[in-house]
Amino acid sequence: MTFQRLELNQVEQLSACRISLLLGLNAEQNYIEQFFRFSLRLLNCKKALLTFNQEPYFWHRCPEGMTAISFKPSKHLKQCFAKQQIINHSHPSYQNLTNYLKELNIECSRALAVHLLHPDKTSMGFAVFFDDDAAIFEDDDIQLLLDYCSTFMQQVELKFNYEELNELYEQQVAINSSKTKFFSIISHDLRAPFHGLLGFSEVLAKERETLDESSIQNIADYLYDTSQSTYNLLESLLTWAMAEGGRFVYHPINFKLRQVSNIVCDVLHTLALKKNIELVNDVPDDLNIYADINMMTSVIQNLVSNALKFTDIDGSGKVFIEARQADKNIEITVRDTGLGMTEKQMTNLFHPRITASFKGTAGEKGAGLGLSLCKRFVEINQGKIDVSSKEGVGTTFTVLLPSAQESHEAHAEHYSSAEAKLV
Repeated sequence: MTFQRLELNQVEQLSACRISLLLGLNAEQNYIEQFFRFSLRLLNCKKALLTFNQEPYFWHRCPEGMTAISFKPSKHLKQCFAKQQIINHSHPSYQNLTNYLKELNIECSRALAVHLLHPDKTSMGFAVFFDDDAAIFEDDDIQLLLDYCSTFMQQVELKFNYEELNELYEQQVAINSSKTKFFSIISHDLRAPFHGLLGFSEVLAKERETLDESSIQNIADYLYDTSQSTYNLLESLLTWAMAEGGRFVYHPINFKLRQVSNIVCDVLHTLALKKNIELVNDVPDDLNIYADINMMTSVIQNLVSNALKFTDIDGSGKVFIEARQADKNIEITVRDTGLGMTEKQMTNLFHPRITASFKGTAGEKGAGLGLSLCKRFVEINQGKIDVSSKEGVGTTFTVLLPSAQESHEAHAEHYSSAEAKLV
């Protein structure tokens, strides 16, 4: 059985060591080190091992310091305790314990294993104390160790409870912040257009006879544009509110990315023609992706719509939808030859804005929510989104998503904002 001993700064899978990190493994106040120090002193022992269930490492303590051992034993030690909390020299499984240590290339004269239990008596892990001393561990010392382990486990439980409460608190803060943004947008962005709508509607209703055909047409154009932008704002606002509340059904499947790019081009073709912009669909037919098709359609449509909004209408403007294989991912880019952005404009690009976003090249208005939704949808699908831009040259949005895998099966699950850390 092979194993590898590592210094703590060489440990690569530290993120998988949830309990160890919770106990301050790499922090100034290291409860694991305290556990080792006190237990070894109590038993008058020189070496120890500590491991927690589901973690990939053993923590090894000796006079020289603490190291990590990457090791997969042939048999899990917790099966040897036989409903007892310790394995000492008189336990029926003591030979199994020494054999277990031999798999780790550990030879010793004495050994003692302690089963670490939650207050509800479920297993959390175990500790093994060993050295070359010929004397057996004293019963009184073992009892003191068990009392200390019980206190230690209560401390671990308190840490768990604290982390859980802290996470709930952060979620509540995020929810309250979302509510504040929601009502601010309603009170400002959604209410403001109605002043114009009501005002010009009143003019048409009460002063129709005094208006010529040109004035009526101007008012009609204004009412249509304002109604359209207000509807788009309301639609984005409701979608954003659903994302904030975690009420989306996340249904990832394998599908051809070209399906989505074709849908987006069909929907936005008229807008591109109206603005005299060339919309280019360069997504290969053979690229398969694993994601929620509705969310990805919304993301790409938002990005392309945004690109059309800020691209020149003089006939020279182009918007490209492109994609390529990037290892186990698919890289999607939406690129335009439009106005571009400054570094300052890009800083808070993916944060929802309370006020309306910048006007487009044809005076289009936006809600300032589209890119925030894009980021959330991409993150729900285990992806990343980035932007690069140069003022006067254009903007490129890059989305990285998992490519389709044979092992992937379509499944539906309710997306939780808590799980994806939506803030």
